[in-house]
Amino acid sequence: MAFDPHTEDYQRLGLRFARSIDGQDPVAATRAFANFGRRFSQSRDSLPQSDADRAFHLVAEATTLIDYELPFADDARAEELIGQGHKLLDEAIALDPHCYDAVRMKSAAECTSFESYYEFLSTEAEVVRANCEEARLRVSDESPERASLEADIAMRPYYRWLATQAGKAVICGRNREALRIGEKLLELDPHDEADVRFTCALAYAKLEDEAGLDRFAARTRPLLRGATDDAWMQLSRVALAHKRHDMAEASRLLRRLVETYPHAPAALTAQKELPDGVFARLAVAPFSEDELILAISEGTVLLQEGRDDAGRGVLGSWIVRNTGLAPQAGDAR
Repeated sequence: MAFDPHTEDYQRLGLRFARSIDGQDPVAATRAFANFGRRFSQSRDSLPQSDADRAFHLVAEATTLIDYELPFADDARAEELIGQGHKLLDEAIALDPHCYDAVRMKSAAECTSFESYYEFLSTEAEVVRANCEEARLRVSDESPERASLEADIAMRPYYRWLATQAGKAVICGRNREALRIGEKLLELDPHDEADVRFTCALAYAKLEDEAGLDRFAARTRPLLRGATDDAWMQLSRVALAHKRHDMAEASRLLRRLVETYPHAPAALTAQKELPDGVFARLAVAPFSEDELILAISEGTVLLQEGRDDAGRGVLGSWIVRNTGLAPQAGDAR
């Protein structure tokens, strides 16, 4: 359910446009809103919008460059994309100093280490919360549906702030803090738009808290997107079985992971590390090969624990050696 900035951009302007035609003749209002999509895509500046709306649009454009184009660019193009992305973020902050997505994304590049970035996120979190809650309190719309969506949009920058903080906490070895932040976010957003439960699964595995992971999995089961656990949960369970030297169970869980995701052996063997999404966790299709690649990348904190002769982590090397023994999804059995 990862955040899509372009969808959110559309929602923001859609809400503002809907309010602008309130009170019109119903037929005229319906006709006007029928043209909204065309105007959004072809003549966005003709739509009513605030500086905050314009700032968020710049964030959406920067996200496309930094999160979705930069990882695949050569060195020359990468430098150009970074410059363009940072310029857009600077413009967003100039338009709206409370555009906390832009502030957070810009700081990701300016902080010199994961630790310093985590400390920045931790220090500023309450300021972000207060401003987002103030924006939510200002919501007043005659339509309950529109008011609910607008209130949710007002809080999303804080949700993304906390989700990023939890992710960096795991990277910095602050796993209990990651769980504390994750629980706070799940309380605020029970639907888990930020997918922070994925981060929590990795933190439980890092802590070797299998009972805690079991309780967490049971409690968040209503959030499952299908009948099977996601890759983050499955990787965490493989890691826990491997750590307690239950190789039969680790192998069974690895086979289950391979059966869940297409082309899993190739992804599990390559174990690519991707840059973290700066706006939010990258938006990929559920239970796709891309989702598995993303989970493996974030699961590097588990895979690369300890070093072996192959230059990988102990778990990472074990997975490479054993993945070939697991049938791929869709294979005859």
